[in-house]
Amino acid sequence: MPPKPRILFVVAEAWPLVKTGGLADVVPALARALIEQGHDVRLLLPGYRAVEEAFAGKAAGRAFEVLPGLPHARLLRGRLPGYDIPTWLLHCAPLYDRPGGPYTDAQGRDWDDNSLRFALLGKVGAMFGAGAGLDGWRADVLHGHDWHAGLVSAYAHFDPAVTAATVFTIHNLAYQGNFPPTVRDTLHIPASAFQPDGLEFYGHLSFMKAGLWYSDRLTTVSPTYARQICTEEYGHGMSGVLSARGGALTGILNGVDGEAWNPATDALLPARYDAGDMAGKARCKLELQDRFGLARGPEVPVIGMVGRMTAQKGWDLLPEAVERLAAEKVQWALLGSGDAELEAGLGRLAARHPGSIGLHVGYDEALSHVVIAGADLFTVPSRFEPSGLTQMYSQLYGTAPVVRRTGGLADSVVQATPASIADGSGTGFLFEEASGSALAAALEAAVQMYREDRKSWAALQANGMRQDFGWRRPAAAYARVYQAALRRRTG
Repeated sequence: MPPKPRILFVVAEAWPLVKTGGLADVVPALARALIEQGHDVRLLLPGYRAVEEAFAGKAAGRAFEVLPGLPHARLLRGRLPGYDIPTWLLHCAPLYDRPGGPYTDAQGRDWDDNSLRFALLGKVGAMFGAGAGLDGWRADVLHGHDWHAGLVSAYAHFDPAVTAATVFTIHNLAYQGNFPPTVRDTLHIPASAFQPDGLEFYGHLSFMKAGLWYSDRLTTVSPTYARQICTEEYGHGMSGVLSARGGALTGILNGVDGEAWNPATDALLPARYDAGDMAGKARCKLELQDRFGLARGPEVPVIGMVGRMTAQKGWDLLPEAVERLAAEKVQWALLGSGDAELEAGLGRLAARHPGSIGLHVGYDEALSHVVIAGADLFTVPSRFEPSGLTQMYSQLYGTAPVVRRTGGLADSVVQATPASIADGSGTGFLFEEASGSALAAALEAAVQMYREDRKSWAALQANGMRQDFGWRRPAAAYARVYQAALRRRTG
């Protein structure tokens, strides 16, 4: 068993090439941390049009058949920009060379051939674990990330030539990749696999369930979420299979890329700062107010929120909280996109509170840094949250998080009390119920401390900025999972 196994990450997105959510941030940061600990880690991603345009790679060999009846593919070899991680793009123009996003068209509709697009990714991933591998490199561990890579483990399981162990990480169980059973023949999945003890899921072929059932080891992105998804409330129909495989499941809290998220070095900020000199944060707040059309006022508390505008993330709880806090004379800086009805409702809310609510609909990486640095409070009121990253970013930037006690939010924020602030552990504010009134109550408590107890507030900020959310410890935990997967595969 190799002490430092060769690891292939099979994933649908990775920053800075393509990003729709936190998955893209996690993958390269974890890979780099593992490389720093001596592992040979490489990435495999689909060659979407925009990704190939931004990738300085070279063709690695000729086109080859992946699955009978599907277009031939070839590999492009290069390195992930900004991370210098060895990376392959899977080039297959009929499946990936198109406008729109990685999963949907320009109108936000799922591509109708997503089952083929990500089956091809999974099969090529599995091929890296067989024989001599591909392009002169063979993986000891195939690590699939989320449903898009769920079939890696299934293809590896049913191919006796594949000797690599398999690990599958659930980044968000709500997105499962469930397709009609008619795709099974096209994807060359054995009929024996289409059953409850396999990848069948309520009459559909499920990429997520394939990963859960056939992988040697499973991980998810926080210890609390690992426990929650084994229950009916949070299991999205998968609690049974997860309970059955509970002994193979490990919850590992995501880390933060300290090179991208550090207020002392962040080039996306108008001014930089650290815990010893917070003057730059005050300048970031003024810049934030300007960019969001908010009245300038260093003493007015600004509440920030960034992310996908969905009910899962709790954006629908904001209207009640906004109205409850209207008398408190606070400001809101809101950035994100997603559900059209939520976007429209937030637009109407902003129109009713001019100068108090700033709303930017869309994705803007640079502006998200300004929100997290310039706000005084940062809220993540999610109904469920596998890990979450923004609440960790906000602590490192001296911006107190106000979060619902669920998933990774519960694992990364400690309730602020006089005792916890004094002992250095208190970093934010938590609430239990997924409601606008509960969110408002937690925000009111935070605003009260901000206005009435600046000594405690400064200590709370310092506590957050001292947190170690780096990838060193999570990477070591993943290394232990890889060894466990190899023992299962070889033993």
